[in-house]
Amino acid sequence: MGVDVGRLVALDTHVHVEADGHGHHSLDQQLLDASAAYFKAGANRTPSLPEIAEHYRERDLAAVVFTVDAHTATGHPALSSEDVVAEAAAYDDVLIPFASVDPHDGASAVSRLRDLAAAGARGLKLHPSLQDFVPNDRAHYPLYEVCAELGLILVSHTGQTGIGAGLPGGRGIKLRLSDPMLLDDVAADLPDLTVVLAHPSVPWQDAAISMATHKANVFIDLSGWSPRYFPPQLVRAINGLLQRKVLFGSDYPVLTPDRWLADFAELEIKDAVRPLVLKENAVGLLGLA
Repeated sequence: MGVDVGRLVALDTHVHVEADGHGHHSLDQQLLDASAAYFKAGANRTPSLPEIAEHYRERDLAAVVFTVDAHTATGHPALSSEDVVAEAAAYDDVLIPFASVDPHDGASAVSRLRDLAAAGARGLKLHPSLQDFVPNDRAHYPLYEVCAELGLILVSHTGQTGIGAGLPGGRGIKLRLSDPMLLDDVAADLPDLTVVLAHPSVPWQDAAISMATHKANVFIDLSGWSPRYFPPQLVRAINGLLQRKVLFGSDYPVLTPDRWLADFAELEIKDAVRPLVLKENAVGLLGLA
């Protein structure tokens, strides 16, 4: 069937699958609770993939869905990206699956990413701080090269994170690994790789704007922050130079699309730019037109 772009109100490019059908979660309970407290998340912090599909379908939205495989750094078993990709196929009118692999797995991660792409994954989701790796380390370039070769979109967390927020030492999670400038090397070295900087990259917002302005293959998703709290320079960039380089993303389930869209409606965004941010830029990037 596939996504009917014409019926969509918007396309959410950043939605997390945090639980599977067997009661397993993507993070341990302490990290889940810290993230929920940081975002003041609602009661259903870990909806299943079918619940996510229904949530988006009833709102005439589509969603890019993924988990994050950080088993090496956290010691917590990851949810299966294979299961996410396979299960999302049953809801292909509303869900677009991305994969996640652990960069520390080296060659096996590269091989696994190829298999996930063959199974239907449209991109790769990484979280340098949670996964505890340096994005511009040449050891990880084979992952990026597979993305470029297969036309997979790389979505990488940037900026501060709610995971570990408020805990002693942030549970050992290092924010500096999510400086977007570490991905500038990657985007420069691999011009055929599409890189999406996830979230307003506070405290490195200006760096992210510079990267997306400078490099045709770098985009920004606007997830993880209510639009009412967007830095003013980001709002100016959305209305100006980056109006075709920014993407609606919520960060569901910690931030709902309802809240994000309601707050975006109150933001001073040009009428001609709103549809670009909400749907058209993502449709083009994902090749859905």
